[in-house]
Amino acid sequence: MPLHHARPAIAWLLWIVVIAAATIGMFSVRGHIDQAHVVLLYLLIVLGASASTGRALGFTLAVVAFVLIDYLFQPPYNEFTIGKPLDWLVLIAFLTTAVVATQLLARARAEAIEARARAIEVTSLSRLASETLNAGRAEEALVRIVDVIQGTLDVGGCAIWPWSPERGFGERITSTGIDTRRRDPDPLVHRTAERGEPLTLSVDGVLGGQASGRATPGTRELFLPLGVQTRVVGVLVLSDERPIVFDPPKQRFLAALTYYAALGIERARLVREADKMKDNLLASVSHDLRTPLTTIKALAQTAALRGDTAAAAIEEQADRLTRLVADLLDLSRMKGDAFRAAPDINTAEDLIGAAQRQAQGLLAEGRSIRTVVDLESPALVGRFDFTHALRILGNLLENALRYTPPAGSVELGVRRDGDALVFTVADRGPGIPAAETDRIFQAFYRHADAAPDVGRAGLGLSIARRLAEIQQGSLTYEPRPGGGSIFVLRLPAVDLEEA
Repeated sequence: MPLHHARPAIAWLLWIVVIAAATIGMFSVRGHIDQAHVVLLYLLIVLGASASTGRALGFTLAVVAFVLIDYLFQPPYNEFTIGKPLDWLVLIAFLTTAVVATQLLARARAEAIEARARAIEVTSLSRLASETLNAGRAEEALVRIVDVIQGTLDVGGCAIWPWSPERGFGERITSTGIDTRRRDPDPLVHRTAERGEPLTLSVDGVLGGQASGRATPGTRELFLPLGVQTRVVGVLVLSDERPIVFDPPKQRFLAALTYYAALGIERARLVREADKMKDNLLASVSHDLRTPLTTIKALAQTAALRGDTAAAAIEEQADRLTRLVADLLDLSRMKGDAFRAAPDINTAEDLIGAAQRQAQGLLAEGRSIRTVVDLESPALVGRFDFTHALRILGNLLENALRYTPPAGSVELGVRRDGDALVFTVADRGPGIPAAETDRIFQAFYRHADAAPDVGRAGLGLSIARRLAEIQQGSLTYEPRPGGGSIFVLRLPAVDLEEA
């Protein structure tokens, strides 16, 4: 027998033992105690049983005590008769008091349980709202919603399948994250999404439909459609090895949570559509800006030949806008998977040297670049696109020199780590807050305390990470011990025999 089923039986047995022990004790001194003492002790036992176990045990013990008082503690003893009219009053008063007290305690106990359930609901909803607001991305908010649902409803498994009639099912979302492996969901998930009706699967494998989406005794899996207005936007799947049974408070809570989940899916869809529109707009504007920028630069060069002192500034700003337009176009192509790399065998020393020469024009106010090459590592040879890798290191060095204090040094290093070449760019700047270590790689991201115009648009790190990824590499951030930042670029390494 499961423990949660055995506990009521144990409680009944315990209180029966208590009333039996009390009866034996009072019977042994029956000639020295008054009926009032007997009634009060039995009343305490009835109240204790009612408060700890419930109404049924309280009523049962009240009747048992009524019989024991009449049989054992009222003369004539050991007979079910009443010798005095006042004895009737004692018995009726005891039974009435016990029944009323049991009823009141049962009501108070039920209200306390209801209050605790409501408190749990409020706490869980507050946590859900907090987790959702703190999530940086819409997909992260869905992961946290799934975690709250699974923990609050105490089920073994919980997953959300985003869905739309046009695109079908998206990536499966669980409490551990987003499952990027492309997999086809269960046919019952398809059926729930297409019909917009809840389904249940029992422990015996029997399929059932529930108009209200309520789990019934024996339910092993529960499939709930997630809707916004009249549209189904996904399916929530709950599963457990034990039969799933939800009491009314959990059913109310589940209804609120499914609404949150549906809004989370809709938010993710709107964010994707907004990003797509933004990318299309940026690509269009960037293409349209190239021609006037070329014209402006040509006119500035002509004005410089005529001795116009403002021409150099105009040409410099035109070059700056040209670089920004090029970054926007590259970012748009990368998001559209139209950007390609041409990996080839290259040495890390060549890349380090080229990056250092490219950054010479950025050295000012006594800043310098110090190279650290691990000579004890195996041959530092890799398979990567030299141009793209040089662009990544150039961007990292430019950022590091910008934030390094005057007379400071930026460290550019490389080493072999297993099947990867690891390039590091370390500075002694202000560093990156822990909460922003991932967000700095998002396009257009700028720290709230950054100056309003430092000649950058917040695209460099986003482009650098994408350039690393299309070469089967990665770009990450680490805090530098003692203060500052370390950016780590990993590119595929090769052995000399392979090269």
